[in-house]
Amino acid sequence: MSEDWFSPFRRRRWPFFRGWFFEDIDEFFKEIEEEMEREFRALSEMVPKELVRERTLPDGTKVKEWGPFVYGYSVTIGPDGKPQVRTFGNLKVGPGPGRPSIDFKVEREPIVDVLTTDNEVKVIAELPGVEKDDIKLHGTETSLTISVDTPQRKYYKEVDLPAKVDPKKAKSSYRNGILEVSLPKKEEKPKGEPIKID
Repeated sequence: MSEDWFSPFRRRRWPFFRGWFFEDIDEFFKEIEEEMEREFRALSEMVPKELVRERTLPDGTKVKEWGPFVYGYSVTIGPDGKPQVRTFGNLKVGPGPGRPSIDFKVEREPIVDVLTTDNEVKVIAELPGVEKDDIKLHGTETSLTISVDTPQRKYYKEVDLPAKVDPKKAKSSYRNGILEVSLPKKEEKPKGEPIKID
């Protein structure tokens, strides 16, 4: 924005506004620009180097590109009838002193749904743009970790499961960018041993 952007307007429209009024507006815009530059500088220091690229335009000038940055959420109704909100993407927004904090990650969190039946827990994840062999799964009784690490795509998500499962009996399939993992629930045995009364 040039410094004399307001001068033709100032001269032709309201000559009585010459002076202090437009000087205050000019000062206000300068402060906004300086604040934005500070914010962009602070953000550029937080962004992982893998998410910053330099590109040459047809006229030879070089520009910096950031990203991709993805943030979203999905809302489903849980078995208890309450809404469940799950975030996805590679940005984590959290509370901070004065303003929200932003955490950037190279890996994206995929969109994940967790469904429960009487016998199993099913985890469905959207992993577009990867091959089946790129996906790594790791299961425990209470969690499932999904990860992909390729030059083009990086995904990571640790899913807390709503019931104890048997990861050794898990079955999975991957078609058209959708991963489905079925984990049978672990049979809950009664704790302790029966005691015979004499």
